[in-house]
Amino acid sequence: VQLQASGGGLVQVWGSLRLSCAASGRTFSDYGMGWFRQAPGKEREFVAANSRNGNTNYADSVKGRFTISRDNAKNTVFLQANFLRPEDTAVYYCAADSRPPVVGFHTTPRSYEYWGQGTLVTVSS
Repeated sequence: VQLQASGGGLVQVWGSLRLSCAASGRTFSDYGMGWFRQAPGKEREFVAANSRNGNTNYADSVKGRFTISRDNAKNTVFLQANFLRPEDTAVYYCAADSRPPVVGFHTTPRSYEYWGQGTLVTVSS
């Protein structure tokens, strides 16, 4: 599967952005989908995951502010990011997991085989 992320940009503190990730292929609904981010000088970190049946999981740092969703008919996963903070500044990556767990979520980058190119989110104070 190929992934194409978009929607990043420059936003002020407490602003919002909606990131999109369009996937190719005909079995999108079989994949667990995730969003990760990587700030300069830091490791890539988990942000949110959406299982095949639509269940969701979030990092504590974004819980209550970010929402992950998917539209299987359009082969697209979204990340709605609200109340953005300067520490949310990073390159955001979408990823696909071809073997999601039956219960729970994968939250480490190595569990995801396919990656988008990343989209930069900059939160200005």
